[in-house]
Amino acid sequence: MRLWSNEKPRIHLCLLCFIIYVKLPVDITEDSEKETKKEIEKMKDAFEQGGWESVASKLQDSLENAKLDIAITGESGSGKSTFVNVMRGVDDEDEEAAETGSIETTMKPTKYPYPKHPNINLWDLPGIGTPNFKPDKYLQQVNFSQYDFFILISSGRFKTNDAELACEIQKMGKKFYFVRSKVDADIDACRRRRKAIFNEEKILEEIRQNCIDCLQKEGVESLNVYLLSSYDLEKFDFHRLQDTLEKELPTHQRQAFLLALPTISINVLQKKKEVLKSQIWKIAALSCGVAVLPIPGLSVACDVVILVKALTCYCKDFGLDKKALVKLAKKVDKPVEDLKSVIKSSLAGEISSDLVKKLLTKAACGGFMVVESIFTTFIPIIGGAVAGGISFGTTYYMLNSFLDELSEDAKKVLEKAFD
Repeated sequence: MRLWSNEKPRIHLCLLCFIIYVKLPVDITEDSEKETKKEIEKMKDAFEQGGWESVASKLQDSLENAKLDIAITGESGSGKSTFVNVMRGVDDEDEEAAETGSIETTMKPTKYPYPKHPNINLWDLPGIGTPNFKPDKYLQQVNFSQYDFFILISSGRFKTNDAELACEIQKMGKKFYFVRSKVDADIDACRRRRKAIFNEEKILEEIRQNCIDCLQKEGVESLNVYLLSSYDLEKFDFHRLQDTLEKELPTHQRQAFLLALPTISINVLQKKKEVLKSQIWKIAALSCGVAVLPIPGLSVACDVVILVKALTCYCKDFGLDKKALVKLAKKVDKPVEDLKSVIKSSLAGEISSDLVKKLLTKAACGGFMVVESIFTTFIPIIGGAVAGGISFGTTYYMLNSFLDELSEDAKKVLEKAFD
């Protein structure tokens, strides 16, 4: 009996890992599945070092504490501040917007957090080449080391200042990406001037190649130029830039960046869903960790808190919260009630503890069935291990179900907005 008692926490962990690895139908990409297996190994290491508390701390940290600092720079008047606002889904007149103008309005590095993800920051840096910010001292003046990567913006040809800055960033081992802004203005001008022979794809390729040629003449190697609209992220090369960042950022930063982006398209929505789907096991594992503690009522109470928080985040990340719906309705010039009319989920309104308790009661049956199927093929375990398994299965089952439901509603809202 003493051996069983000493080994119980280890049995709880083995059961949890067995559930994640073998039985739960994790609907995630192949890359996410590989990453999940790596995370589970880290969780096992954390358990060996500090037990369940260490595991919970690791899980919580990976869910909430990914930090990303992105520097936005370029010559004065290139549209840096407008880009900062568009990337965060913020209008120029909003309180949290970066100040924009036809003259240089940024006099020092200014941090602009994503409204719903304050750990993800865009830094609007002063324009390079202005009297106070010369290229040779620029990186020191803007505190180069605090940024994870740089986006260099130009509204016309990239010039010597841009190339020199890129070379310095490259020497210091940081990533940088060239963005050609205000491309929509160029397209509109060409459409008016070349009515008979207008070809948007050809013009875009001309702009892109011109930028590359200018930078190569200045000695910049291994470069990509992304053409973006000043006002509509969905246009031109935004998805190509997004794909590049996905490949080159570390996993936690990549996921945090994707979730922070405004939900501007079905493509972005699907990527957000994949990220959230890949994180469900972590939230369920936190629930499992609480359930193994022998305190009556604690598991249910904590499950409710965990679920309210997760489901509220899902609504915000998918743009189904009230503020996001009002902003989208204003953008497409449609009544917000038209967008709300396609929403079916009861979770797309205010998510309260009482609502979650009702849903938890219904979902418990599904979650129990998942765990019950595991018990038929695994060592029978009593007490806390059973409670932990059921809590994990119920939370996992519920989050998977409602993530599918909310993402479908978000898709319908986007289709209604842009039909």
